[in-house]
Amino acid sequence: MSPILFWFFTILMLGFALAVVFNRNPVASALSLVVSFIGLAALFFQLDANFIGTIQVLVYAGAVMVLFLFIIMLLDLKAEQRRRLNLPATAGGILVVAAFVAQLMAVLHRFGAGKHAFPPLAPGADDVRSVGQALFSTYNLPFQVVGTLILVATIGVIVLSKRELK
Repeated sequence: MSPILFWFFTILMLGFALAVVFNRNPVASALSLVVSFIGLAALFFQLDANFIGTIQVLVYAGAVMVLFLFIIMLLDLKAEQRRRLNLPATAGGILVVAAFVAQLMAVLHRFGAGKHAFPPLAPGADDVRSVGQALFSTYNLPFQVVGTLILVATIGVIVLSKRELK
């Protein structure tokens, strides 16, 4: 993996992830999330996980984001108005982020396997078979739960957006 491409896609992904959080317009925020997903897919491609990268683009950047944009436009969300800064909430948020970063650094410092490069895949390794095997054996229940949650969330949005006739 080229370090230049790694840092380019990492900075691209993190920059657009921040844009998701700080954009006031929900459509612009969703489109920033698409770019962040594509940056993540590029990182997967650099790790020779071609199937995971392709699924990242097709499922998340494609289907899920189309669903999110459909829901945003169905609810007719407007851009959020600027409000006064709540100083105690901002200070608390900064404190929580600092504690999280400190904890993350402590864990990463003690994690010995993180200091070594990931071993390359064996030549001719079939990542589609290994992902399918893991998905439908080890992670079958979480896979079904996520599908059910997405279905319930979609039905909930349709119920919330239903207009009453007067």
